[in-house]
Amino acid sequence: MTSRRIFLSTLLALASARVAAQTKPAPVRRIGFLDPVSLQANGANMDQFRKGMKELGYTEGANLSIEYRSAEGRSERFVELARELSKRDIDLIVTSGTPATLAAMKARIPVVTASVVDPVDVKVVASLERPGGNVTGMAVLTEELEAKRLELLRAIAPGDSVVVAIMDMGNPGFAEAWKAMQPAATRMGMKLELIDARKPEEVVSGFATAAAHKADAAVVRLGSLTIENRRAIVEAAAGAKMPAIYNSRQFVDIGGLASYGVNTAQMYYRAAAFVDKILKGAQPAELPMERATRFELVLNRLTAHRLGLIIPPDIFLKSDEVVG
Repeated sequence: MTSRRIFLSTLLALASARVAAQTKPAPVRRIGFLDPVSLQANGANMDQFRKGMKELGYTEGANLSIEYRSAEGRSERFVELARELSKRDIDLIVTSGTPATLAAMKARIPVVTASVVDPVDVKVVASLERPGGNVTGMAVLTEELEAKRLELLRAIAPGDSVVVAIMDMGNPGFAEAWKAMQPAATRMGMKLELIDARKPEEVVSGFATAAAHKADAAVVRLGSLTIENRRAIVEAAAGAKMPAIYNSRQFVDIGGLASYGVNTAQMYYRAAAFVDKILKGAQPAELPMERATRFELVLNRLTAHRLGLIIPPDIFLKSDEVVG
């Protein structure tokens, strides 16, 4: 009888242990986010990241915690913010943009980038297929993208034989973009001039300089800016009566003529898959980077009308959205 009691007690103990193991809450995975803009301004992209994570079994507030840090449009803050995140008990850092990624990779913990321009050229990775360091994620390759942006500008604003590129050359990714733009402009018979603008006020004055140089149109390639800075830039383009194409639809939504660039929300969504693999033990060095494949063209009909431009029907058909 005693033996039977001991046997039953043992069975009950084992069963209880199994139940306890099954009901034990999953560990909370902590992710650092290093982004150029505030969480509020980045809401749509972060929603897509959370969606991707949820589909993979992670829910913020349950088994996922996000430590978000924003440089608020000041790239020089990334090193300090990356250092701060590295001191937290986090599993990895997710970044957006080349300066943020370059800062985070020094933290010596895994880094997943939602967007980095020409990562091999700026020495973020050894190759797309085998990154070789602590960074992997989504890559934007500029050669075709910059050529397409110039082609669209020519179609929207015919006669643009002199084009200025207003760019933040302090950003290594944009330095690579400038290299890619030059042969494309030559093929199209455009004269391309560079205005190096590293502060919002330099971009605003850059349009006045471009007008003085008799430029016909502008390509604007900048890092993250506050909405106030973007608005001032769009107003400067309007004041100079200069057609301009941007890399982000955020400019078009507040009056810019056109934008052509990667679908940023999709990049954040895809970044979640890399995060999941690393949390499950994969090494960034061995995870091939993924090239951006979804791009969007956004047009502002009202701004085109104000500039006296007639957007060709085929460009309208190719556009992802027309505002205004």
